[in-house]
Amino acid sequence: MLSSFYDTKNLKGDLTGGLVAGVVALPLALAFGVQSGLGAIAGLYGAIAVGIFAAIFGGTATQASGPTGPMTVVSAALVVKAIELTGSVEAAMPIIILTFLTGGIIQMLFGFINIAGYIKYFPYPVVSGFMSGVGLIIILLQIFPLFGMVSPKNTLKVLGDTPLLLEGFNWQALVLGSLTVFIYYTFPKITKAIPSALVALIAVSVVAYFLPWQVPIIGDIPSGLPSLKLNGILDIDSSAYALVAEYALVLAVLGSIDSLLTSVIADNMTKTKHNSNRELIGQGIGNMVAAIFGGIPGAGATKGTVVNINSGGKTRLSGVLHGLFLAAVLLGLSGLAAYIPLAVLAGILIPIGFKIIDTKGLKHLLAVPRADAVVLIIVLLMTTFGSLIQAVGIGVILASLLFMKRASDLGEKGLEVGTLAGFDGEQPWKDEQELYNTFKDQIYIKHLYGPLFFGFTSHFQETIKALSPEVKALIIRLDRVPYIDQSGLYALENAVLDLEKRDVRVVLTGLQEQPKDKLESIDIIPDLVSESETFETIEEAFEYLKNHFKL
Repeated sequence: MLSSFYDTKNLKGDLTGGLVAGVVALPLALAFGVQSGLGAIAGLYGAIAVGIFAAIFGGTATQASGPTGPMTVVSAALVVKAIELTGSVEAAMPIIILTFLTGGIIQMLFGFINIAGYIKYFPYPVVSGFMSGVGLIIILLQIFPLFGMVSPKNTLKVLGDTPLLLEGFNWQALVLGSLTVFIYYTFPKITKAIPSALVALIAVSVVAYFLPWQVPIIGDIPSGLPSLKLNGILDIDSSAYALVAEYALVLAVLGSIDSLLTSVIADNMTKTKHNSNRELIGQGIGNMVAAIFGGIPGAGATKGTVVNINSGGKTRLSGVLHGLFLAAVLLGLSGLAAYIPLAVLAGILIPIGFKIIDTKGLKHLLAVPRADAVVLIIVLLMTTFGSLIQAVGIGVILASLLFMKRASDLGEKGLEVGTLAGFDGEQPWKDEQELYNTFKDQIYIKHLYGPLFFGFTSHFQETIKALSPEVKALIIRLDRVPYIDQSGLYALENAVLDLEKRDVRVVLTGLQEQPKDKLESIDIIPDLVSESETFETIEEAFEYLKNHFKL
């Protein structure tokens, strides 16, 4: 009977993948729970609920979901605001739970109304700046716990209170936290079979338990099944409604972006295609269930998903098993988790913060168009030191205004701003007719019209993936592309990398001054496409390919 619903030949891989993903998720769930301000148990509840229900109802078969850095940072900011409004964590809980629950509902609605089709239009500098800001927030808010001290509630206060670290730090906590960071980075050099975060968590916690040191620890964690936490959510003061609406929307949008980015990674690894709208519905259901039990919201977790796939996970059963493993830990080992030092959790979160920072985008700040760099920096600074909600809103507004300005300038110059056509039905230009008729099954030509900017990049990458396996070379004609922004640069880079893996040679023709400068500034030329594979005219490209492939 089971075989009619599930192919048992995948059972071993799903069991292994789910178990390993659960092992990876455990230390992160505890750490994110503590950072949220609701305690380690909230992280575990969130990891269990989102992990199980997003896997059952979601649209990505191998997705492992749970609390993530970006979602935790927003949740922590909400907790701080709610406490300021009510005076205590206990009094703030109805506001917090209602916000988490509303965020899940909004995320479900996103899936039903196909909002996933619009999320792809978020420009790269906005996403990069926000993610880098989130990484910096995680790092800054863990500095004081690393030193055995209570962290200030916001990043500006962390910077202002830095001199206090020299006066009241706990050297024993600092040793434990530093040892955790050391193990996190060095253990993978010994073996990657066991997650370094888990090794660091267990090893250093055991050391701390047997040493006569006085360091802050997680403390009591409730065991057994959780109870419903819906009391009072319908009785909150009307003054809190705006707070609920704002943070619920941000959690829904951020959780959707976070999950869909991870789904794309899963697609690339498994050579499958996820269902974006179903994924958002599943994530929304998972976050709603997490909320009613007092768990923090989550999203598709990149690290957990990758290890699930690499360990053999192939179906949604692997994601369910990852959540059930965490439930087993909650029921059986929560008492031991109470002794984990907070400095150890800080030592796990700080490296994660550095991983979230988009070093690629920051490295190219001086190379990408200046407007993109300005947007990225503004969003990064506002995210880190200001309002998370305003950071994303202002970033999107700035990027949209900049694009409208560019499109207006191009219109004044009489340039054509068109959409990116797919390969099917795309007609060859007059100077391509000879090659098209002779080699159309081996060499493809892609015409690009107008600026290659953030609004077109997703469709561009989809058309590249549509290439036939028989194709030996792709000529990308950029004669009519006067401008390329940061999103366009990275879309082109990813496309070339993908084609390189498939042994398809990429040739560029007709590069105008701005696109050529930008491609060279981040080393797409000559690292990915050599100087010898860029040509001024299509005829030169034809001659090169004929000689190269001996056609």
